Amino acid sequence: MSALFEPYTLRSLTVPNRVWMPPMCQYSAVAEGPLTGAPNDWHFQHYGARAAGGTGLIIVEATGISPEGRISPYDLGIWNDAQVEAFRRITAFLKSQNTVPGIQLGHAGRKASTDRPWVGGAPVGADAHGWQAVAPSAVAFDERHPVPAELSVDGIKEIVGQFADAARRSLDAGFEVIELHGAHGYLIGQFLSPHSNKRTDEYGGSYENRTRFALEVTDAVRAVWPEELPLFFRISATDWLDGEEGWTADDTVRFTAELKEHGVDLIDVSTGGNASGVRIPVGPGYQVPFAARVRNEAGVPAAAVGLITEIQQAEKILVDGEADAVLLGRELLRDPSFARHAARELGADVHVPDQYHRSV
Repeated sequence: MSALFEPYTLRSLTVPNRVWMPPMCQYSAVAEGPLTGAPNDWHFQHYGARAAGGTGLIIVEATGISPEGRISPYDLGIWNDAQVEAFRRITAFLKSQNTVPGIQLGHAGRKASTDRPWVGGAPVGADAHGWQAVAPSAVAFDERHPVPAELSVDGIKEIVGQFADAARRSLDAGFEVIELHGAHGYLIGQFLSPHSNKRTDEYGGSYENRTRFALEVTDAVRAVWPEELPLFFRISATDWLDGEEGWTADDTVRFTAELKEHGVDLIDVSTGGNASGVRIPVGPGYQVPFAARVRNEAGVPAAAVGLITEIQQAEKILVDGEADAVLLGRELLRDPSFARHAARELGADVHVPDQYHRSV
């Protein structure tokens, strides 16, 4: 059997194949009114097309645990019942296509309140549905971003509770996997890295203090998420800060082993996003070695992401033991039926909708 099309079981959940879709913001929710942050027809067709194309697991884009936790005013959210109801339509359709529905829960921290990328992605103010960003420390991401407000300990505790509330709503919405967004320089990652965390209290300074918030969030979510369903954590394995203080691959190996002890079942391994102006050696599969370290050194299941675009490339990553699954971002935007095409090339089976039987 092709490695890409071998089912994968975590806890009591079996994903039918290893072709997975990572979270990719669509910036297509409405920014005001009773349906603020709720998925709409764009999201239904976007995720539905990839499910009909045979994708084994779809992780819905970064979804704000609160209005202030969104990256932009146009992001999805899961802080109210109207959003939950709108998500049910999507999760039900994904399940009907033999696809596991997952959701990424996140808080953008100091990178919040920005515009859509195709209109520049600059920070926006109250006149454009924006808000005051918060962070571990009053340190701006770059010269374009305003200085965020430093979170109090009470504010930190409130956000931990919001993650737990969002997890409860995710279950009610029909999701079967939760991924915590600890990557790309958003709030959890901001706490992890000494580049962005300058606190001197119990949430800053030492490695143990900087990882405290992430572990508190993980524990709070795991406490309300069913024992039989898996919990993922997305991490930036390195800040790519050569010769400077930042989060490193060694930190990642150490921390992911701890996450496993706190009930995390799989690490979605990415890199970067917490420091501006860094040089990243972008190329095919450039982040795969970090996933391999998590899998083989920390002993935690890992998924690889980052310019994985070819069928044989994806298959080889799994065969070589570098990851347990592959997450295809841009390639699934280009080709919603990547899984079906890969199954044909590799001589494997994949779910095909009855309506498409003529294409088999």
